[in-house]
Amino acid sequence: MTTGWRYRTLSVTGVAGLTALAVLLANHAIPQYLFTTYVPVFNRLDVTVLTGMSLRRALSMSVFFTIMALIPMYKPRPRRILDAVFLTQKRVLVCGLALATLGYFQWSHRLPRATLVMLTGILLLVLPAWFVAIRRPIPGELDRTIIVGDDLAQMRTVREAVDGDLLGYLCPTAALPIAEPEQALADGGVAGLENIDHLGGLSRVEDVLVEYDVDTVVLAFGEADRGEFFGALDACYEHGVAAKVHRDYTDSVLTPDTSVGPLVDVEVEPWDWQDYAFKRTFDICFAAFGLVVWAPVMLVIAVAIKLDSSGPVLYKQERTAVLGETFPVYKFRSMVPEGESAEPTADEQNDRVTNVGRVLRKTHLDEIPQLWTILTGRMSVVGPRAVWTDEEALLEATSQMWRKRWFVKPGLTGLAQINGAKSTDPKAKLQWDIEYIRKQSFWFDVKIVIRQIWVVVLAF
Repeated sequence: MTTGWRYRTLSVTGVAGLTALAVLLANHAIPQYLFTTYVPVFNRLDVTVLTGMSLRRALSMSVFFTIMALIPMYKPRPRRILDAVFLTQKRVLVCGLALATLGYFQWSHRLPRATLVMLTGILLLVLPAWFVAIRRPIPGELDRTIIVGDDLAQMRTVREAVDGDLLGYLCPTAALPIAEPEQALADGGVAGLENIDHLGGLSRVEDVLVEYDVDTVVLAFGEADRGEFFGALDACYEHGVAAKVHRDYTDSVLTPDTSVGPLVDVEVEPWDWQDYAFKRTFDICFAAFGLVVWAPVMLVIAVAIKLDSSGPVLYKQERTAVLGETFPVYKFRSMVPEGESAEPTADEQNDRVTNVGRVLRKTHLDEIPQLWTILTGRMSVVGPRAVWTDEEALLEATSQMWRKRWFVKPGLTGLAQINGAKSTDPKAKLQWDIEYIRKQSFWFDVKIVIRQIWVVVLAF
């Protein structure tokens, strides 16, 4: 990818050039006529074409404010495509507001309203595309690669399979045998791979990704430990860095079926960005609409729970999310408060379930508070069911493939739920979850939601 001063130069000059072109386009008589005539809401704006000194002032002012607003984007660092797009658009809106404020208070030459609106709209499209384009791999340039792991033998095997520019490796001291005391390094690492720079311990993963503009991370762990293996994967996900593992170590990760060679890609973000955008938009609309529509019902349920039994209205439980992280899930309380056990029971309808709770469980109304979790982005409408964190160890013991569920955001409903599979039957639940992961798409989600709504309707 483009790095260093080459990236800084391209980003600044690109922003300046594209902003100048956008001003000239927005100031042209034909685009202004079309915009102020055929675009609803904005058809009341006047056509104002600047010339001479007025145009030069508008150009210089627009270029200056855009360059200043986008300063956070000039630092070369790995970012996911969606993060780069959204951050760029956010800064463009800041620039547009600044230009509008100057014009409103007449602190400087006023930019015509039609020109300002068109300029902001154009920059919202072209500048994100520019920042994505300049970070794309350069043809013929080797990937900048590091190895992260705690298995020295596996790391040596992986080293031979790396095709890119191997920058170094990260590993913990405690995980590797140290032949000589002087091999231990102060930052928590150990010298173990000959002819490769040691970059530190596992705590430095994120720092190294940014500092070295890493393209690819090859993972070489002996065990898929949640705190280390999935922590490194989470860092790759957050920074848009490709992750790979050796072909012999794919049971706990999600990989594409078409992978070839000794190293295979880990799908840390299995959705295409278009589907991701559609899915997130759908989640927000679904959750917001649901919270508004069900607000009166939630009030009635809260009162019924308090009248039926003592205890809080909401029930909180820690669940496992993407890449092994945890988050709190809230549900309407359906049982008498008591200690919990991770051991699954054959009959969930026991004496602890309250009268109101039986109705809530049958109609799935106890799940309504999770709409807020969906709105905040910790869950999705459709996905593998988030499992109680204390129950994960029991379920993982049933299959090495269980952790593949961690590569998709947990959902309120999914294939397992609409087909009646529960945690008491982990094999069936895993089978449906893996099938969803393989088939996942926005339209597949829509079909599942329709089927779930039908199930709820039948329950009434």
